[in-house]
Amino acid sequence: MSFAIPNQFILRLGLIASLLISTVTGGLFAASPTATPASSATAAGPDGAIVPAYDPQVEKAAKSLKILILGGTGFTGPFQVRYALARGHHVTVFNRGKTHPGELPIGVEQLIGDRASGALDALKGRKWDVVIDNPTMLPKWVRDAAQILQGNVERYIFISTISVYDNVAKAGTDETAPLAKYTGADPMKETRDTVIASHFALYGPLKALSEKEVEKSFPGKSLIIRPGLIVGPGDESDRFTYWPVRIDRGGEVLAPGNPSDPVQFIDARDLAEWTIRMAEEGTTGTFNATGPDKRLTMGGMLDGIKTALDAKTAKFTWLPAKFLEEHNVSPWSDMPVWIPPDSEEGGTGGVSNARAIAKGLTFRPLAVTARDTLTWFKSQSKARQEKMKAGLTKEREAEVLAAWHQHSG
Repeated sequence: MSFAIPNQFILRLGLIASLLISTVTGGLFAASPTATPASSATAAGPDGAIVPAYDPQVEKAAKSLKILILGGTGFTGPFQVRYALARGHHVTVFNRGKTHPGELPIGVEQLIGDRASGALDALKGRKWDVVIDNPTMLPKWVRDAAQILQGNVERYIFISTISVYDNVAKAGTDETAPLAKYTGADPMKETRDTVIASHFALYGPLKALSEKEVEKSFPGKSLIIRPGLIVGPGDESDRFTYWPVRIDRGGEVLAPGNPSDPVQFIDARDLAEWTIRMAEEGTTGTFNATGPDKRLTMGGMLDGIKTALDAKTAKFTWLPAKFLEEHNVSPWSDMPVWIPPDSEEGGTGGVSNARAIAKGLTFRPLAVTARDTLTWFKSQSKARQEKMKAGLTKEREAEVLAAWHQHSG
């Protein structure tokens, strides 16, 4: 049985979860470079945004860098900013000033502009050691920024996505795999609106072309990071958050597919901290950034969350992929994180992260991510908590479970 998944599900996978949302809508630990990062405290800002507070004893980097972060106020950006500060770097952010205004830490310089409209004057005449490009999904954005930053920035770090790969049907996709090809008329004329109109079919190919723009403008001086699903406190997409929230509620929980189905994701804090450490090391090249460091299954993830939350009343009922398909329960959107391994995108849960791990990518425990994500979600407004952006509603879940029991009984 082949469970076909609409392209938009997988094409949205690799982007930093809520960074895509803020970009499209307008608004997506004490550690050495090879050590496992320790937990960091988090708190909710005035509008519910996550505000990471790092231990003041975080080890300082050997050299202080001047870091420019394009974005910096979405999902992973705040973690990058605060970790960079804790490591002793000087941080400048460039954005529109509309996402989580007033929440930048003291000491961070903010430059206002808009890459979509070409308002980049604030970047002119300035020099930095490294730039980290978070929100780009259009090659034009890279080209225009690079024209200004060339000669003024030593290295360019581009946050890409595993959605650049042409085929992830099988597990084991590594950084050498063929990339998605753009078949439109002119990639430099694509906009956020055309990406949305394509149901995100353009997203992967345009990200791949954005990577090429980076490499063309900064040959031998670029670092391409391709994350998988990014999760954790502050994720406004609820793609993972659904599971801690649902399991914490207890009772019979609809679980998709087979407990042995593989899954992958990375905590936004692990991604952010590793990115800063790679900036410190001057690393170049291309790396898949997803986790964990050993095979994780859907059953292992759900059981791990249950244990972490001490959700004793939660009981999993596993429904086969074929039954879910027949009852219009979609992977990824209705059943977050999960994609059937025999589907067109079945290798998504087994992308190779060996190269990044060899360069010091580390992962905090699933239990920490689950507890911190639930704590953050419970800090949101009542209205926000009542309307999750991914997963099944209570009513829909009960309906499908009832159909299953009738079918199997």
